[in-house]
Amino acid sequence: MVEFRIDRRSGVATYLQIVQQTQQALRLGLLEPGDKLPTAREVVEATAINPNTVLKAYRELEREGLVEARRGLGTFVRKSLGSAPTDSPLRGELSQWAARARASGLERDDVAALFSAVLEEQFTQSEHTEHAENAENTEQSKQHVTEGDPA
Repeated sequence: MVEFRIDRRSGVATYLQIVQQTQQALRLGLLEPGDKLPTAREVVEATAINPNTVLKAYRELEREGLVEARRGLGTFVRKSLGSAPTDSPLRGELSQWAARARASGLERDDVAALFSAVLEEQFTQSEHTEHAENAENTEQSKQHVTEGDPA
């Protein structure tokens, strides 16, 4: 079962922290379809937040189609996200990198900023490459059709 950790200094709304942590657990395979989320009361007892905040987060997750509320039974996971299992070799490499970054004196926020920048760079770069390849393939397909047409 997932345990929510609320960071009151993060500047991120509490209900969004619950949504984001649930999404992350789904991406990592820590939550799977059929799993039950903690009840609002359990979350309130563990985190000392308002029950309406928990309910708001669960409604948002339900709106996204990730969970479903079953009256009298609780809230259950409907589908998973992504495919990054916690036992992935990439996780180990990333953990080692984070340990080196910390040992070199970087603070948590510095590491997060660095990782986010590289992530943005890598995925923006690959998206541009994919778009260019798709455009080139489309153009080549058009040429083949045009060349093959007896006019």
